[in-house]
Amino acid sequence: MNSFARIITQSPLLETVIRSAQIVARTDVTVLLSGETGTGKDLMARALHEASARASGPFIALNCAALPESLVESELFGHRRGAFTGALEDRPGHVRSAHGGTLFLDEVGELPLAAQAKLLRFLESGECMPVGDSRMVTVDVRVIAASHHDLARLVKDGRFREDLYYRLQVVPLELPALRERSGDIDMLLNRFLLHFAGEHGVPMPQLTQEARSMLRRHGWPGNVRELRNLCERLVVLFNGRTVEIGNLPREITQTASRPVAQEGFRLPEEGVDLEWLESEMIRQALERARGNKSRAARLLGITRDTLLYRLKKFALA
Repeated sequence: MNSFARIITQSPLLETVIRSAQIVARTDVTVLLSGETGTGKDLMARALHEASARASGPFIALNCAALPESLVESELFGHRRGAFTGALEDRPGHVRSAHGGTLFLDEVGELPLAAQAKLLRFLESGECMPVGDSRMVTVDVRVIAASHHDLARLVKDGRFREDLYYRLQVVPLELPALRERSGDIDMLLNRFLLHFAGEHGVPMPQLTQEARSMLRRHGWPGNVRELRNLCERLVVLFNGRTVEIGNLPREITQTASRPVAQEGFRLPEEGVDLEWLESEMIRQALERARGNKSRAARLLGITRDTLLYRLKKFALA
């Protein structure tokens, strides 16, 4: 089975990312996945591994945000028995456990600066030193990193090493938010409802067209993960029944029902300062995209290169 077939989409945005990922998968190059929480970065990382020459090796996923700061180095590179209080036996660590395969570092932006320095050294040399040991260990592993933060912004803020940032983003792949691929919502709904009905052994619920229409209008701040969780809830609570608008959660019916202005922008009688208006729209787009320039460009309906030109033009960079 094509490892990317599990990524359900008919969105040109996501299909472009998948085509790039299929090319990249055949190499050992380091990949940096970006995108909002819930966009499927873990699924993309696993697809990259399964489509690579390392598919028969281990796939080790590590959520960097879940690591206690005092144990980060040990979790990454392992430790020797007695290296610190509580180290009762030798541990290989996630890097060595991934030998011959792929190491997926999710939320890599959460690593402390000291651990970032050691990760950079490993990426450049392929060698690491377990805590409490005096010998370097060579490890053969392909690294895929991911973050929902804009790492370039973290670099500017001094919270992420610039050299590590460039070392990780040899090939950057950005996964679009679900609201940017709303045409996929019906496909995802059908797949998740069918999956959870089978998993729980109950009849699949049916959604009215009105309910589906409301789900298509929802902003999905939690992205595909939010939609997946909703589908499981509907299967459990409404198995074999019809789901109407009134059965949907309030956070969906409230946001999807907000009125949308039908008329376009009208030029005020006194006119406008066009340069100020353009710079203000760019500023708002960057704020909404949390500093991600590619996403801000899509919100404005322009290319990323055009946005970069206008950032310089208005001294917003």
